[in-house]
Amino acid sequence: MGMKHALLDVVPLRSSPPFRRLWIGQTLSMFGGQMTLVAVMFQVWQITESTAWTGAVGLAQAIPLVALGLFAGSLIDRVDVRKFYLVTTTGQAACSLLLAAQAFLESVPVAGVLALVAVQSCFVAGSGPASRTFIPRLLPKEQLASGLALNRISFQGAMLAGPALGGLIIGGTGVAGCYAIDALTFGAALYGAFRLPPLSPGDDPSRAGLRGVADGLAFLIRTPAIRGALLTDLAAMVLAMPVSLFPLMNAERFGNDPRTLGLFMTAIAVGGIAGSMFSGSFIRLPHPGLVMLGGSAAWGVTLALFGLSTNPWVGLVFLVLAGAADTVAVVSRGTIVQMNTPTELLGRVNAAEQLVGQAGPDIGNMRGGLVAEATSGMGAVVSGGLLCIGAVVAVATTTPELRRFSVPQPDGELLN
Repeated sequence: MGMKHALLDVVPLRSSPPFRRLWIGQTLSMFGGQMTLVAVMFQVWQITESTAWTGAVGLAQAIPLVALGLFAGSLIDRVDVRKFYLVTTTGQAACSLLLAAQAFLESVPVAGVLALVAVQSCFVAGSGPASRTFIPRLLPKEQLASGLALNRISFQGAMLAGPALGGLIIGGTGVAGCYAIDALTFGAALYGAFRLPPLSPGDDPSRAGLRGVADGLAFLIRTPAIRGALLTDLAAMVLAMPVSLFPLMNAERFGNDPRTLGLFMTAIAVGGIAGSMFSGSFIRLPHPGLVMLGGSAAWGVTLALFGLSTNPWVGLVFLVLAGAADTVAVVSRGTIVQMNTPTELLGRVNAAEQLVGQAGPDIGNMRGGLVAEATSGMGAVVSGGLLCIGAVVAVATTTPELRRFSVPQPDGELLN
């Protein structure tokens, strides 16, 4: 019974056909997205051989999310979420086709590649928060954490297989093949969304423009558990995200072999899948805030050890541990956010969570690239891990509501 409770809970896939279709479609789409991430990083690195430029990939993704995300969240709280998601996902697919076209042409400068990445990120600013509102609308509250863990394992599964296969495709046919496959996989995500029921706004739709954004920000400020959870994850991602350093690490540790570039992200994914497979061991704990703080601190510790390791294969083991810690933190963060947010604010709050979950890593990748240019790859990774630990301690000390937040059972008793 103890082992059964520790394993991934798949009840949402059995009990909700709409969630199951959506989950399958988004899993396939995330697979293509991870291939594209490797392809963009490799293409930019081949053109420039600069970690500052590979870090700029993260900046190109982050700027649209920061500029448009909260406004998109406010719009989501006023429209049919399903239709909005279909439009923005179609835009992402079109951008992947354009990336494939420029790769075939082989004449687009690096600035053009980054521009296409930025345009695609504009659509992600809308589709991301929209998709995050689906779980609390499709699943009962007692299945929220399980649904989030299932989403996490699909992301990590795509992160495991996508980069590795992407590296092989790059070595064989070039980056254009990765972009083309990504465009095709968006069809699966669109199919899952087409079959969703209508998802109209809540009882109190968002006000238009800046007023709606202000309402969402006010809710975040006056809800310490959500505010603390988002600040913790933001600090972990901005200060310690290592992905932009992987091309440099691959060059230093594996001789710049494109077939090994994907191993770095794959290692994180292996740990993430392991964390998701045993998510029952932590989603049933009574204090997800404490669980999240522990996972975020472990993320910083393992990344610092990755930077310090001299054996490349031992370094990959530390990335596996970092991936497991990240999954614990992300699933716990999502549980805190979803359980504290009313339906009429889901779009705006999920937009803020996306800024943390996606723009945070993008900004962190830029930070890592710049620090590596000024010092070294090891210096960038180790300093980021140590800063992450310090930030987690600071948030834990100043936000007691996050530490004390409890998850009740359906009968009102705490899980234990």
